[in-house]
Amino acid sequence: MAPFDSVTARLILLLAETGSIGRAAEREGIASSAVSRRVSDLEARLGVVLFDRSAQGVKLTSAGQAYAEGCRTVLRAIADLDAVMAEYGSGQRGSLRLACTGSALTGRLPELLARYARKFEGIEIAIAEMGAAKALLALDEGRADIAIVSDNYDFARFDIRPFEDERVWVLAPPDHPLAKQIEPRKAISFDQTLPYRVVGVHHSGSLDRLLADAATKRGTPLDESLRVESFPALVRMVEAGFGIGFLRSTSLHLLAGTDLVCAPLAETWAMRQLLVARRKSSPLSAAMKSFIALCAETYAPSA
Repeated sequence: MAPFDSVTARLILLLAETGSIGRAAEREGIASSAVSRRVSDLEARLGVVLFDRSAQGVKLTSAGQAYAEGCRTVLRAIADLDAVMAEYGSGQRGSLRLACTGSALTGRLPELLARYARKFEGIEIAIAEMGAAKALLALDEGRADIAIVSDNYDFARFDIRPFEDERVWVLAPPDHPLAKQIEPRKAISFDQTLPYRVVGVHHSGSLDRLLADAATKRGTPLDESLRVESFPALVRMVEAGFGIGFLRSTSLHLLAGTDLVCAPLAETWAMRQLLVARRKSSPLSAAMKSFIALCAETYAPSA
């Protein structure tokens, strides 16, 4: 069986409607002989007669009626498919796979995703929380379309845009010696935190790497009392008196209901960004374009 020919199918339906090869040819802007040849070739291929021919014109046979109904079904399906693809192309339908760090999900991302979902109801959103290194690997392996990660990684093979500004803060119990050096709304030097024991978080995570690198450059490695795997756990352990801790500004809401004191670090390296990243070589779908555009539209750089 040869592939379905939509041009011939439309001619069959036009012949059924007009009952005349001449009128059908005129409507399509082609020669009558071309119409006759297409119908004859199709009948020969199918092994059936589709039209009864007479001096008054042409009329579908019973086989022709069945074929015409099949043509209508297929052409409707093609039209519906075109409409669906147009929605995908316009960004009204499709899918968006995001790989995000915990910092992204505790910042403005949830509200932005809710806005995106309301605006593009036909886009299916899949969100996976993971560390920055794993998120970038997911991009490389095609398991994610977009990653939202911290900025202290190698982004040479990625297209990146700013998503949210962050700053590293130090937190301490109110009776801790460092608490006496923390003044409201004033930054504190990282050097002032180095003498004290630290509750670490996410070994080899972006914040862990950032702080370890800064401490190593000063020749004073961080004195970790213990390490936890989540920022809520870090806050609880600092509350319990196991040491001071460090959080990004996007996680400061975790301090609500505690009596911990905190201050931003004064160093420029502590002023970071979350980035929207995608693989440069990946196709940029309409769903990705609309999400990246919304990120840019709503990004407000820190003063």
